[in-house]
Amino acid sequence: MITRNVGKMDRSARIVLGLALFAGYFASSDSSYSWLYLVGGAIGLITGVLGSCGIYSALGITTCRAK
Repeated sequence: MITRNVGKMDRSARIVLGLALFAGYFASSDSSYSWLYLVGGAIGLITGVLGSCGIYSALGITTCRAK
């Protein structure tokens, strides 16, 4: 099971940034580095929607409120 370690504000920021990076990909899809927008957008959206970040887990960081 996935443990949530990304708080509400962090999740919102990740989703917004992910959508912005996707928009950047479609705006400049002919650029040689446009795939970075696609990968970054996907990572931002996935971690934002799931509420779990692998890097946070590895470092023992959580932005969730204490229960």
